[in-house]
Parts: sequence; C-alpha cells; structure tokens
Amino acid sequence: MTSHNATDIGIATSAPEGVDGETGFGIRPGEVAVELPAAPDAGLYFIGRIRTPWKSRAECPKNSRESDAVCTVEIDPAFRPALEGLEGTTHLWLLYFMDRAPRNLVVQVPKTYGQGRGTFALRSPARPNPIAMSAVRLLGIEDGRLKVVGLDCLDGTPLLDIKPYFASTDCFPDAVVGWHRDREAGPS
Repeated sequence: MTSHNATDIGIATSAPEGVDGETGFGIRPGEVAVELPAAPDAGLYFIGRIRTPWKSRAECPKNSRESDAVCTVEIDPAFRPALEGLEGTTHLWLLYFMDRAPRNLVVQVPKTYGQGRGTFALRSPARPNPIAMSAVRLLGIEDGRLKVVGLDCLDGTPLLDIKPYFASTDCFPDAVVGWHRDREAGPS
C-alpha cells in the first residue's frame, strides 16, 4: 500500500484546529479533512429514533460494549409491522446514522491512541457516511419500542435498520485488526 500525505493528493488540510464545544468534534493535529461531493449518491429512510441517556459526545461510551444502560429504540408507526417475528430473539444488529458527526475526516488521530489512522481503520463516528452499528441485547418489545443494551450513540440518533444477530454467521472469534493487535503487543 502506497502512503500519501494530504498535499500529495491535493487534499486541503487547513481546517481550524480544536474541538467544537457543541458537537464535541474538531480537527486534531495530524488529522486530514477533505471537501465532500456536492450531492449524496443515495437516499435513506430513517425508520425510528434511538433514545439513550447521553446528550453530548463526551458522555457517550467509547464503544457499545462499555455500557449496560438500557436504551429505547422507537420505531416509526409505518415500520412497526417489520418487527413481527423478532419475539424470542436475544440479539440484534442496529444500524444508525451518527447525524451530528463530521463527514469530511479521512485521517484521524484518536486521543486514546495519539497516532493518525485512516478513517476506514477506525470505528469513529466521524466518516464520509456516518453509519454505525452495534450488536445489542434485546430485552423486550412493546408498542413499537425495543428495550436494548449495548449502544454508544447520542439521544435522538436516527435508526437506519434492524437485523437479527446470528451467532453462527456473525461471530468471527479469530478476527484481528492489525494496528490494534500491534499496539497491544507493544514494542518488539
């Protein structure tokens, strides 16, 4: 893989540095932002909203496995018939749209790692299409509302889709993210 810096490929990096107090996002030293296309390629339908206890990015868990908060997934009335057949299901994939995240970062410097990584090597909500997913434990369904555990998003986040979690096909215990493994191993 060839490594390029931002000026090699004509990417503007002159975005102001610092964190926005309202969104909790900003440009850190070493990060790279790009200009986005004028129009999106596809449309999506939000099928509901996710209700969580978190009102700011600083309050959100770093990832969905760090929280045992019971959250509510509110399905819009038109889409509630699609919940049929989920009774007895223990886990679901929720796909949601991190609508308050920046979409122009292609290199990010996570504060917990301090080293730049390409956006596609991270699970940050800041990405060209801020689609997030979590495997959640389903506690119950009532009146078009799902009670779940295992989310990491802001209150009011739009819901894109729900899929059943199949342990037989969704679990890869030997999966590895190279840079993360190398970081945990430490210097040789």
